[in-house]
Amino acid sequence: MGLATERAPGVWELSERLEPTLREMGERGDIIRTMQKALRAEGAERDPMSFAIHDAAPATQIVGRVIDKHLSDELGEELTLVVDGIDGRPHHVAGMDAARVAEARIGSIVEIGPPDSAGRPSDRAIADMAEGGVYRPSRHLEQVRFEGRVPGGDYDGFVASHVRRLEALRRAGIVERIDADQWRIPEDFATRAAAHDTGRGGRANIRVLSTFDLGSQVGADGATWLDRRLVGGVVSDLVPVGFGEQVREAMEQRRERLIEHGDATQRPDGRVSYRPNLLATLQEREVARVGAELAATKSVPFRGAADGETVSGTFTGTAQLSSGKFAIVEKSHEFTLVPWRPVIERHLGQEVTGVVQGGSVSWQLGRNRGLEL
Repeated sequence: MGLATERAPGVWELSERLEPTLREMGERGDIIRTMQKALRAEGAERDPMSFAIHDAAPATQIVGRVIDKHLSDELGEELTLVVDGIDGRPHHVAGMDAARVAEARIGSIVEIGPPDSAGRPSDRAIADMAEGGVYRPSRHLEQVRFEGRVPGGDYDGFVASHVRRLEALRRAGIVERIDADQWRIPEDFATRAAAHDTGRGGRANIRVLSTFDLGSQVGADGATWLDRRLVGGVVSDLVPVGFGEQVREAMEQRRERLIEHGDATQRPDGRVSYRPNLLATLQEREVARVGAELAATKSVPFRGAADGETVSGTFTGTAQLSSGKFAIVEKSHEFTLVPWRPVIERHLGQEVTGVVQGGSVSWQLGRNRGLEL
């Protein structure tokens, strides 16, 4: 059935679908104009037929550069991103959780994908501990004490964090609190909890791959997103249009720089080999440089943290490097830079402890500092 039907010669009846259809067409036109404006600001023109407009989370991952970022609603709770993808297509992704895209500035390189259906580790632990559809914190406490695997040995705080999770899910109508030591858990608990998180946290997952633009990455002394792509050796996802072509060119320039600095070697057959542990080496260089620069502004010296070392001190701030985001941890006589993780975000100005392992940090946070779920 069309949007209008001729009931008699010269007499037409408008379909009830006409108004919503016209509204949708108008909204789509506004989106296309917004995308064109963002592209023109980048000095680019693209065929609107290549535009991808996502009303929900994309079915497959999108990797690209953020070229526009604006509010999706008047309450300021949702954001829209326009991303120039390495697949040669500009993407418009609406309804994203503002908190998750806070660091995705214009020019940042991001990865946007489907909602995470794996669920939280804490939800899986609750489901595994439930007996006869009932979860008992006291039983969980006995189990973790027996296993002895809780970071920092704060068993009470670990189990209490699971109870706080259940309180949030109770308010959502997913679980029922029987008494202080009994929670009724439905058979499909993990699935419903994951669906609840998806609904609350935005329809798409987003990860900031680099806050540095391509030009800055080409000349950086740290372990950049371009370096990770070079080491991985994958170029098949780069469509030779728009940002995909720019990434290909930047990778070639970065490769030449690594060769010039002795971090890579071009063989007679044209292939390039990279020094062992290239990414770790580049990250160590950048951390050492930035640490020395920061030391000039502080009253204490910088000291690098070795792999396997336990780092403790006051979390005083962050530093954004081409190798990623780093936490500044200070003691009375020195400070260090270690890879940042979201779990310590709420502990600025507080004492933190973590173990440096393989380019990351396993933070050991006690009951009063919160645990990552």
